[in-house]
Order: sequence, then C-alpha cells, then structure tokens
Amino acid sequence: MNYTKIKIFNGKIITPDRLIEGGSMVIAEGRILEVSERNIDAEDALQIDAAGKYISPGFIDIHVHGGGGHDFMDNTTDAFLSIAKTHAQYGTTAMTPTTLSCDKKDLLKTLELYKTAGEQNKEGAQFLGMHIEGPYFSMKQKGAQDARYIREPDPEEYKEIISQNPFVSRWSAAPELKGAVDFGRYLKSKGILAAIAHTDAVYEEVLEAYESGYTHATHFYSCMSGVSRRNAFRYAGVIESAYLIDDMSVEIIADGIHLPPPLLKLVYKIKGAGRTALITDAMRAAGMPPGESILGSIKDGMKVIVEDNVAKLPDRSVFAGSVATADRLVRNMIRLADIPLIDAVTMASLTPATIMKVDKRKGSLTAGKDADVVIFDENITIDTTIIRGKIVYKKK
Repeated sequence: MNYTKIKIFNGKIITPDRLIEGGSMVIAEGRILEVSERNIDAEDALQIDAAGKYISPGFIDIHVHGGGGHDFMDNTTDAFLSIAKTHAQYGTTAMTPTTLSCDKKDLLKTLELYKTAGEQNKEGAQFLGMHIEGPYFSMKQKGAQDARYIREPDPEEYKEIISQNPFVSRWSAAPELKGAVDFGRYLKSKGILAAIAHTDAVYEEVLEAYESGYTHATHFYSCMSGVSRRNAFRYAGVIESAYLIDDMSVEIIADGIHLPPPLLKLVYKIKGAGRTALITDAMRAAGMPPGESILGSIKDGMKVIVEDNVAKLPDRSVFAGSVATADRLVRNMIRLADIPLIDAVTMASLTPATIMKVDKRKGSLTAGKDADVVIFDENITIDTTIIRGKIVYKKK
C-alpha cells in the first residue's frame, strides 16, 4: 500500500521550548501536518511507533566538506550524493556543501556539479546552497588550507562567481584583508551570509566587518585570533570580538577535540543556544575507519592522517578537519558541556536554520514546515531519518 501520510507516535517530541512526552505527529506531502500531545487519529497513515524514543527536528549542518570517503571537491556527482546519503544516516537532513581554498577552475567545477547533484539528491541530506570557504584568508591563520591558493579578495573574480552561481549561500573570508570590507558589503547586498574565518583580525577590524555584513564566525576558535600583544599593547582578537558583539552568531566543531569541554561551556554560556550552531566541518573520512586520508580533492588534496577521532596533517602540527557526524555533536554538548537536550538539539537544527535564513521552512517540528525528522534514543543513536516526508534511513 502506498501511503500519502506518516504518523509518528509514542515518542518524546523535542520542540525549541519543551519536551512533549507521549506525543504524536502527522506528516503529509512532505510537510508537517500536525504535532500534538494527544494520539492523533490518522488510520490512513503509515504508522511509526517511536517506542519511547526522541522525535527531533532533523539536524542542519551548515559547514561540511565530505564524508563516507568522498569530498565535494572531488568534483563528481557521485561524491555529492554519497556525502549527503552518508550524513543522513547520522541525522543530518540538510547541509551546506563547503569548498576549500583552491584553483578558480576547480571551484567553478564544484559549483557546476552542485546544480546537477541537487536535482538528483533524493536519498540524502538536502542542499541549502554552497558555502565557499576561502581563498581570501590570512596566511598566519591558514590552518590546513592550501597556501598555494590563498590571496586577497578579487572583485572581478567574486562578482563573476556569484553572478553565475546564485545558489552560493555563504562565503567565509578574513575581514582584515585589503578589499575584504567591500567584499562583505557585496555579499550582504546579494543576500549571502558573510562569515569571518582564518583570520588574524583585531576588534576594531571585526567591528567594521560586522557593520559591513560579516555577521557570523566560522568554526569559532579554530584558525582565528584571540588576545594578542603588539608593540607591548594588548589587542582583542576575533574570539573576544564575537563575544562582545551580541548579535554575531558563531559555529563550533563540537567533536570534543577541536574545542575542549570548558570552551564548549563558555561558548554556550556567553552566546547561548540561539547564537551557536553545531557543525561537523567533516572531511571525507567522516563515517570511515581511521588511517590515511586526503583533505580536499582526491586528485591534488593534502594528505592527512586520521587518529584520535580527528584528522591531522602528517606532522601532527595542525588539525586538518573533523571526522564528526551530527549525532556526535549533539551527544557531546550534552555529555561534555552539560547542556540540556533541548538546547543541544536547537543548536543543531533551529539555530543553523535561522543563520541560513531557512527557519520559516526548516529547523523545528512545527506545522507547515518541511517534514525533516529524526528519531533517536538516549545515546543519540539514530533510529530513523526522514527528509521531506521520505524515510531515507532506518536502523537495522
């Protein structure tokens, strides 16, 4: 029998404000029809007994490079689709595919494939637009970004890229670079999220950038300046600036390694669940066993080694990306940072949806929104993933 509706019942429904014990919900035509404390009568629907598990909004990962042995910069349709499918198994129902600093030709190829892959993506996390990370970065804070491609903003280049690819939804750059403030204004004028990343800026530069359109901090703490001393005087860096600017949102790699528990707690204490998004920043090794891997394109990316649940450069001097999945982020915020479940889920769903301005249709279990739902147990082990009303993953 072909069902046009799905009913999920006998579970604990997570909303941004409360937990609905023994609640039920009905999905129809890819959207949430009703959420209730009572047992909704829907005999014509496919019945899913949550068996006391949590019923949660799907996780939204707004910074992810790869997973399942693939990277978006492999520049194949299969890579896009495989990454989306891999992360759906861990509760991600929507994502922002992310690039690395690279040759312009390779970037344009990745963007071209986004269109093709998006049309074919029926079994994995939905795409919410492309995130271009780089190449306009500070060499002092390049981290694992390839130094061959790092440069200052080029108006002719970025205007061409954006005009040809209207689905670019965010771009991360260092705001202290020559031309970066104008770049931020341009992104804002196009409705694109301008984010601060791989930067050595001081407070005054961050404030000017924020006023020009940079409203978000990419992988907060990672590859960005803190308090520094210059000619005997102390200066506040990007980290302090993001704390001081109340309305600036941040994203954190809550893999338990990039940021230790005290910093996870500090970010939550100061920025709160409403201004902090959980991201994986996952590279191709996410969902794969440890060992050697490649950051970036399979053709000419950087060799890395995955150990201790994180990717590192071979000399182990710098982290080279995360191998986290969204379920791990939520689990860590609860266990390592002592954060309530509802807030941890909000940081993985409604907050990133709000940052990307898709919260009117995604991010919470609200009637009328897309039926992006995950069911998980007390350990945040994913049982079922539903995207736009379609079951794309069921634990065996």
